[in-house]
Amino acid sequence: MSGMKPSLQVRLSQHLALTPQLQQSIRLLQLSTLELHQEVEQMLEQNPFLEPEEEFVAQPSALDATERPLTREERTTTDAEQNNSDSFEATDAAPAMDTVELGTTERDDWENGTERDDFDGIRETPTNRNGAIEDDDLDPIDRASPGISLQDHLRRQLLGMRLTPEDAAAVMVLIESLNEDGYLADPLEEIVERLVDEDDPEGREDLLERLQCALKWLQNMEPTGIGARSLSECLCLQLRAMERSEAQIIALLICKGHLEALARRDVKKLMAATGADEDLLRQAQGLIVSLEPKPGRPFVHAEANIVVPDVIVQKSGRGWKVVLNPDVMPKLRINDLYAQALKQQRSGDSGQALSARLQEARWFMKNIQQRFETIQRVSQAIVERQKNFFTHGEIAMKPLVLREIADELGLHESTISRVTTAKYMATPFGTFELKYFFGSSLNTEAGGNASSTAVRALIKQLVSAEDPKKPLSDSQLSQMLEEQGIQVARRTVAKYREALKIAPANLRKSI
Repeated sequence: MSGMKPSLQVRLSQHLALTPQLQQSIRLLQLSTLELHQEVEQMLEQNPFLEPEEEFVAQPSALDATERPLTREERTTTDAEQNNSDSFEATDAAPAMDTVELGTTERDDWENGTERDDFDGIRETPTNRNGAIEDDDLDPIDRASPGISLQDHLRRQLLGMRLTPEDAAAVMVLIESLNEDGYLADPLEEIVERLVDEDDPEGREDLLERLQCALKWLQNMEPTGIGARSLSECLCLQLRAMERSEAQIIALLICKGHLEALARRDVKKLMAATGADEDLLRQAQGLIVSLEPKPGRPFVHAEANIVVPDVIVQKSGRGWKVVLNPDVMPKLRINDLYAQALKQQRSGDSGQALSARLQEARWFMKNIQQRFETIQRVSQAIVERQKNFFTHGEIAMKPLVLREIADELGLHESTISRVTTAKYMATPFGTFELKYFFGSSLNTEAGGNASSTAVRALIKQLVSAEDPKKPLSDSQLSQMLEEQGIQVARRTVAKYREALKIAPANLRKSI
């Protein structure tokens, strides 16, 4: 032992202990508004000290996009009623706003929405208004309000058709078999197999005949094209309902057997197949493009696609300010009765356990408040950086990375990433995910830089203004951008064009 030298070992280790409160705070921050709402419901069930304020109970669907924001007077009244030391509304309520005036429509964008499907390249993506907003097929107000389903719409028509009970029942079977696009996806034979036993061949044959007849009834209903079994049949049904003309006859021929050639813009093949000249083909193409490839589309009210903004951007003097959307903020408070009872009974294990639950309830409320405050701070910082966007639209978007906002607010980059995911901002140009405002930087001739979002907007503008007979190639687009001082390689243009769901030049060419 004496031969050993005494030594002092110092071990330094960096260890961050995440308290349950901090873990909860981080988790709440990354939840979407809908997920937060579910979390609040769960906590209300689990913790007896937590209860919703009356206004929150009266509006259980705080995330319902159809709900009217409270007026300033209503909010003042409720705020006065809720002036309780242990009550909490996530932040000061924002002044009431007219959401229609704001233009809080859902934006179908390349990044945070879904473009309208084209069918085999026949229908192009929607054109843009003012170079900034793209409208979906449905009016934003119609889309937000719960509408009649396709099945209900068809059932109502069926009631007025005065069919025999047997025929009406057969049409009902087909109505129930339609998919959301309005197509009859299953063959009639398969429907018969599901309804009649194998050992009754006569019954199967009778039902098949009845269904074939019912299909004709169904295909005469509105919207035209309903009950089709293929895209070709759907388009033909719509064309037959039109006034007879040379262009309509040629369009019918194309839809019956030459849709692929039309999608490829193979003019020679189409001329040979139909006997039409270029002018007549162009007219026929115009008719086909005006058709609806998915007749059930107007009846689809997918709740998942309704975006409720977390924050709202308002004009403020010469600038813009961000207010939290009061409709998405849970209004919670501590149950006074339980809290008072706990004060009188502090001793024993049960008292300690209840104290822990009371503390948990207070933490939860504080963490929700902090979540909304962080979202507002980050949103305001984004708006300050992207002021030009709110005046001129996406073409004026500046390059922005998460680190810039993180450094400015003294937050970690991962926090900014959590805040900007699945959180939405209502702006005069539509509703966007916060992530939308971040775009990489591209060099410009003048030594400055341009945002990739702005470059995409430029590409969209150039394509919308091109000559349909001579659409611009990716190389030409790259050259035109360079003429405006923005250096973008041809392959980058191709990548952006694909992200914008713009077809290549050869498929954009009109006949």
